[in-house]
Amino acid sequence: MSTTGTTAVRDKSTAEGATTIESALSTGLGRTQISDLVVSKIAGLATKEINGVYALGGGAARAFGAIRERIPGATSNVSQGVTVEVGERQAAVDLDIVVEYGVAVVELASSIRRNVIGAIERMTGLEVVEVNISVGDVHLPHEDAPEPASPVVQSSPRVA
Repeated sequence: MSTTGTTAVRDKSTAEGATTIESALSTGLGRTQISDLVVSKIAGLATKEINGVYALGGGAARAFGAIRERIPGATSNVSQGVTVEVGERQAAVDLDIVVEYGVAVVELASSIRRNVIGAIERMTGLEVVEVNISVGDVHLPHEDAPEPASPVVQSSPRVA
C-alpha cells in the first residue's frame, strides 16, 4: 500500500490483469461521498485557527453574518467566505479573508494553505489540489475600540 498525501491508494489487479487504483473513498466494499458543505466547514474552521485571520467573507457576507449572530438561537456560519469544489477524489478551495493589520500576508497565506490542506486531507481523504486565498480587507486595531461616550450636557434648572 502506498500513500499520496494522506489518501491511501492501493493497486488492485482485476481478473483481466489490468490494474485499477482504489482510494480510501472508493473501495470494493462501497463508496464514500463527501458533500461540499462538509469540506467548506472544515476549511473555514481550519482557516480561523490561524493567528492573523480576523474574519472570513467579504463585507456584505460579514454584515449579514453579524445580523444572523444577533438572532437568539441562531448559529454562526463557519463556512462564510469559503467556496469549494469537491470531486470524487479531489477538492479545491477558495477563501475570502480579512487579515489583522501588521500580519505578513504571504506568510499568513502559506500557513492557511498548510492548515486547510492538512485538515481536509486528514479528515476526508480527499486530495486538495489548490487553496486560493483572496484578501479583501485589513482589520485595523482601532476598528474594535468602543466609541467614546458623548459628554452629557446637563441643563441648569430654569428659574421662573
